[in-house]
Amino acid sequence: MSQTVLITGTGRPYALGFNLVRRYLENGDRVFASVRRPSEALEGLKKEFPDKLHILTMDIAATASVNAAARETEALTDHLDLIINNATTASADTMKELPDFDLDLIAPAVNVGAVGPIRVVKAFLLLLQKSPAGALVVNISSEAGSIGKCYRTFYLDYGTEKAALNMLTMTLHNYFKEDPNLNILCVHPGWMRTNPDNREAPLDPYEHAETLRCLFEKKRHDKDGPVFITYEGEAYPW
Repeated sequence: MSQTVLITGTGRPYALGFNLVRRYLENGDRVFASVRRPSEALEGLKKEFPDKLHILTMDIAATASVNAAARETEALTDHLDLIINNATTASADTMKELPDFDLDLIAPAVNVGAVGPIRVVKAFLLLLQKSPAGALVVNISSEAGSIGKCYRTFYLDYGTEKAALNMLTMTLHNYFKEDPNLNILCVHPGWMRTNPDNREAPLDPYEHAETLRCLFEKKRHDKDGPVFITYEGEAYPW
């Protein structure tokens, strides 16, 4: 059965968001793909799937932009079955340690990487609640957001935003607890070759996007299992 999916952060052809869009389209689903700025790669995909792909311009750091994208979507569909909050950010200082890190960069990162996904959930909540199959929200997190497994001395911005995203996900999981048709997870997706600097990463984004797509369907109605999981579906430490 085909579904209607919203995926954020989809503009880069070598990254996870774009490849999730491609996988869902190839599966016959209808996809709303959001970007902050025009993407040539996404426009090319639109030519392949003109009736299935809808491109949204949306800045998840700005409530007005998210709300406008929600209104645009509501004019085109009466429900959403799945939201994948993939968009994230990291500052130019992300690899620096405390003495050299500009701490004023942490708050903007949290606004995008943690608050942004929840802005999306809030703005699109009515569409999720109308899903005939029961809706799922997947927040793409990271092992870098695990406090229990933290070993780095850098990622002050990225690690903080992912830890905050995990907390917000768990809070919404509690909020959705009594709704049998709405579920939410956060996922450590694994290390992928998403830019030219990490060629040694073991996972191919296109191949791995299918692994994640299948995982999300398996977990759609699993409200009793772990909320922070790996790409293999196992619990990951908070």
